[in-house]
Amino acid sequence: MDLTIKEIAEVLGSSQTSEQQITNVEFDSRKISAGDLFVPLKGTRDGHEFATYAQESGAIATLWSEDIAKAPEGLFVFFVSDTKKAFQKLASYYRQKLAPKVLAITGSNGKTTTKDMTEAVLAQKYQTYKTQGNYNNELGLPYTILHMPETTEVLVLEMGMDHAGDLTLLSQIGQPDAAAITLIGEAHIESLGSREGIAKGKMEIAAGLKKDGVLFIPVDEPLLSPLIRPLNQKVVTFGLKEGMVQAEVLNTTKQSTEFSINGKNFLIPVIGSYNVKNALVAYSFGHYFGLSDEEIAAGLKNFHLTKDRTQWSKAANGADILSDVYNANPTAMGLVLDSFAELALPGRKIVVLADMLELGKDSKQMHRQMAKHIDDSLAEVYLYGTDMEALYQVLKDSNQDIFYFTEDRKKEMIEAIKRDIQAQDSVLLKGSNGMGLAEVIIALQEKWNEDCKLDESFKLCYTDECAER
Repeated sequence: MDLTIKEIAEVLGSSQTSEQQITNVEFDSRKISAGDLFVPLKGTRDGHEFATYAQESGAIATLWSEDIAKAPEGLFVFFVSDTKKAFQKLASYYRQKLAPKVLAITGSNGKTTTKDMTEAVLAQKYQTYKTQGNYNNELGLPYTILHMPETTEVLVLEMGMDHAGDLTLLSQIGQPDAAAITLIGEAHIESLGSREGIAKGKMEIAAGLKKDGVLFIPVDEPLLSPLIRPLNQKVVTFGLKEGMVQAEVLNTTKQSTEFSINGKNFLIPVIGSYNVKNALVAYSFGHYFGLSDEEIAAGLKNFHLTKDRTQWSKAANGADILSDVYNANPTAMGLVLDSFAELALPGRKIVVLADMLELGKDSKQMHRQMAKHIDDSLAEVYLYGTDMEALYQVLKDSNQDIFYFTEDRKKEMIEAIKRDIQAQDSVLLKGSNGMGLAEVIIALQEKWNEDCKLDESFKLCYTDECAER
């Protein structure tokens, strides 16, 4: 890492003069290694409590906003009024020092997949670094910046939000050269009040956008139209068969989707027209930064998804599992249900849907609306969670097999699914991360037989007669 003690002191208004270089910056004391700067943050526990542990693990410096008399001896100490703000300020400096091109991506759905696609595309020509995992908030974004390699030419930042003002801060720290909004959905509608509030929140990504920068937005989102009018930066729209950048879906299989842009064919290793829209953002970024269609196509064809986003795996009995359980809202759930229904697959199609969280006072109505995405192509539907009962009440008299389980019956649901699914079946699981459908996937991937029972962790399957695992 190209940061010295003296530099940090100058950025934060301290008086240290050492030219010793910092190895890394960490706010988790468990990740500290030799030569690191420790950033104590206040959360459930006050990070200052772990400064000694960080020092024992190899930290040579720390930020400090507590009583000066309690500062650990033997460390370079940077006294600041707020360690989080100092951390963010340091990240802004480091982004300016390394001076990569910065791409920023936000949206109610698809931002992580779009980030993965965009990084794969730009990596065909540039040294790239992207947000790791879901490090996309007021702590994760500065952490990403401070962890990018010194050789980084293009930095791809995912920007998330929970409340109004969140993206303004992130955009001002990142100062993007180009930015994109993937979609306006219902994520965090409980705190933002309406889709109009969400749209305004997403537009905050332009707060730090360079004056000569560009913003890519979906053409089919009318809520954004009045919000882009005050912008001086260039705005480019994208969409399926409409917009300034257009794509036409040609073919969808279980493993891939083929589409065309301006007569050139592209392929992505994921299903769904909604993922073609995500690919249009990656294409637009690539085109903006001078990549050829061939380079963009190579990046899209070989990109790797972050775990649990439309990810295929196998159940122990050979059935196919489509996992999309990292997060959920009505737009995202409807899109993946529609795409799953359109696939030509052997055997039956079975879906397991769990509650979509943080939808506020209209949650039950939004769950009921999922009924329009449940068609006759789905053989069986398992519904799990408090608000999914609203959807069950709509579907229970249909011709399909509909099963409902409350949250205290997860074990029973897992056992029912295991008894039900056959080797040729395909099972889609979709729900908010807090509903724990990942546990269901793990259970389905473990070996079982007709006498299978589950232990309390829901992760191991066993029988009374044997200890087969």
